[in-house]
Amino acid sequence: MQTDAMDDIFEKTDLLILGAGNILWADEGFGVRAVERFNERYRSPRGVRIMDGGTLGMYLLEYVEATRDLLFFDCADLGAAPGTLRVLTGEEVLRWSSTKISPHQTGLNDVLALAELKGKEPGRIAVVAVQPKILDDYGGSLSEEVRPMVEPAVERAHALLTEWGYAFEPRPEGEKAPELTYSSLAQDYYEATRPSEQEASRLGDVRFFPKDMI
Repeated sequence: MQTDAMDDIFEKTDLLILGAGNILWADEGFGVRAVERFNERYRSPRGVRIMDGGTLGMYLLEYVEATRDLLFFDCADLGAAPGTLRVLTGEEVLRWSSTKISPHQTGLNDVLALAELKGKEPGRIAVVAVQPKILDDYGGSLSEEVRPMVEPAVERAHALLTEWGYAFEPRPEGEKAPELTYSSLAQDYYEATRPSEQEASRLGDVRFFPKDMI
């Protein structure tokens, strides 16, 4: 029996924990910061992959197809006050995937739809979602309403994954977690090096758009 070459490239996993969002665009970075914090706090058992999915969209398809269970951290239009946190499962995930508050979410919707069309969708999908406040502040980070919800999001995710049967061990104090992305994009460093409003327009960050291009 011949094996699909693409299936060989992407190792099968029991669980994929994926943080989605754009750290260059205000509250959309919530999913990325939440998955970073989860990774810092817990050791993953065998068969679990943790990823900073950023805005990769369709590039995540093979990872989604290769996992049995899937948990997202992301922003969502919950129709609620900024900072509202909810865990979406079942039909709620379908409603989440049908709404588009940002370009990266459009990509995630397409990923889930295509995986289902190919008969390779995960068996269980959950989204730990927060209602964002602002989506048009280049170079920004989490708003005052959203920032405090990172820790509760990690706790809610851990509780759900425990219900699903996954056992995550807390990392011992001082243990350094494997990095999910470049160290220069870590939250503390990234925010500390953000230029002031006098140095950079909030409609364009000089770290990415030189002043003579703004």
